[in-house]
Amino acid sequence: MVVIVLTACPTGLRGDVSRWLLEIAPGVFVGHVSARVRDRLWERIVDTLKDGRAIMVFSARNEQHLDFRVFRSDWQPVDCDGLQLIRHPSEEDAAFESFAGAPRHGWSNAAKYRRARRYGGKSRG
Repeated sequence: MVVIVLTACPTGLRGDVSRWLLEIAPGVFVGHVSARVRDRLWERIVDTLKDGRAIMVFSARNEQHLDFRVFRSDWQPVDCDGLQLIRHPSEEDAAFESFAGAPRHGWSNAAKYRRARRYGGKSRG
């Protein structure tokens, strides 16, 4: 089973996707296709979609029996101990990620060894 949700979809792309899947609402396509067709459809969507967003949910052989693909969306697929989840990052997360990407002083291996020598050399007895 495959479910694709498209926003701001060009008519040519809508026609290509509707050849394989049934459009049950504007921009929502549902159907059952092989993995090869599903992957080719996703490639076509990614290549053709200019301003819109795309989300695809499909059957997979994992614990949840489904998997996600996201294109140009705020949502991010996240693997959490073998479970696929969709995460919607907030502005706080973006600020944290920009801070986390900055180099931190004192976390190199040399700094760890220096601290270990400084604090580990004293024995209490």
